[in-house]
Amino acid sequence: MPDALDATPYDALLLLSFGGPEGPDDVVPFLENVTRGRGIPKERLKEVGQHYFLFDGVSPINGQNRALIEALREDFAGHGLDLPVYWGNRNWAPYLTDTLRRMVADGRRRILVLATSAYASYSGCRQYRENLADALATLEGEGLDLPKVDKLRHYFNHPGFVEPMIDGVLRSLADLPEDVRDGAHIAFTTHSIPTAAADTSGPVEAHGDGGAYVEEHLDVAQLIADAVRERTGVDHPWRLVYQSRSGAPHIPWLEPDICDHLEERHAAGVPAVVMAPIGFVSDHMEVLYDLDTEARAKAEELGLPVRRSATVGADPRFAAAVRELVLERAARERGQAVTPCALGTLGASHDVCPVGCCPARAPRPAAAGADSPYA
Repeated sequence: MPDALDATPYDALLLLSFGGPEGPDDVVPFLENVTRGRGIPKERLKEVGQHYFLFDGVSPINGQNRALIEALREDFAGHGLDLPVYWGNRNWAPYLTDTLRRMVADGRRRILVLATSAYASYSGCRQYRENLADALATLEGEGLDLPKVDKLRHYFNHPGFVEPMIDGVLRSLADLPEDVRDGAHIAFTTHSIPTAAADTSGPVEAHGDGGAYVEEHLDVAQLIADAVRERTGVDHPWRLVYQSRSGAPHIPWLEPDICDHLEERHAAGVPAVVMAPIGFVSDHMEVLYDLDTEARAKAEELGLPVRRSATVGADPRFAAAVRELVLERAARERGQAVTPCALGTLGASHDVCPVGCCPARAPRPAAAGADSPYA
C-alpha cells in the first residue's frame, strides 16, 4: 500500500521518560526533582541516593534511552518512515519542557508520545500526561503556538515487547545448572505501587482488586510462562512479585517483595529462581540495584541459585513494535480501520485515556486524554 508507512498527521515522535543522574553531583538535585513538594530533607535524600553512588552516581536509564532512540531512528529509516524522534524527561535533562519548546521551534505541530512505561498506572501513565500538561501550560504562558500531543497506547502485550522477554527467560533458564533447571521457579517482577493506586489503575471499569496494573502484568506473565512451556516442554511454576517499594511504611503497597519471595521459595524447597523484570522497559536503576544487588545478595545468603533475565531495552523487535504502534495510531487518526496487534486475553489498550483512568489523589490537568485541556 502506498501509505503503509505514512505517519500523517503526526510529524514527530517524543520519547518521554523518567530521567536519571549522570554523575555524583547530579544525584541529590535529581532526587529533589523526583520528590518535589514532599518536604524531604536533603540529608535524607543523600541516604536514599546511596544506591546511585554505588554506580558512581550514574543511572543507566539515560544511556538506555539514547540506545533506544538510535534503534528507533535506524528502524524508521530502514523502513522508509520519515518521522523525527525527540527525547524529554520528567526529572532530569533533557527536560520535557525544553524538548517541547525545541519541537515547537522546529515546526512540529502533531506529536506522538512514547512513554517508557508499558502498563496502566498513575505513575506510569497519568503522571506523564500531567507532565505534558504542565509543559504545554509553560509554553502557552510564553506565547508559543501549542502543538497537539497524543500518547501511544499501552504496549505491554504487543508481540515486540513480549517476545524479547520470552527469549530472556529462556536464556536465563538455559544458564542455570542442569540439575536445577527444570525445577526452577519464575518470579515475574514489577515496581510495587500503593495498593490504592493499583486498585484505581486503568479505566473505571477495571478498578478494584489491583486494577488494570495487576491484571496486565498477570496477562504478560502468563503469556511468557506459556511460551516457555511450549518451547522447553517444562511447566515452570511462577508468581508475580514486586520490588522497589518506597514511601511511608504504614501505607499498603503491592506484595510480596522479591526478597521475601526468594526466602519463601527457598523454604519451600525450590532449587532455583529466574527473576524476570517484566515491568521495566530497560535495565535501569531499580533493576540493577533492587534485583542485581539486593535480591542477588539475598539469594547468595540463602544458597539459592538465581538468574535475572534481560529487559527489552533497545531490542530491534521493540523498535519495530513502536513503528507499528505509530502507524496504527496514525491510520486511525486518518479515519482508517485498523486491527491492533496484541497478545493475551486483554486485547489492545485504549488510544485515549478515558475520564477517571488512573486518577491522582489531587486532581491536576493531564494532556493527551479525554479530559485534556489541550484538545
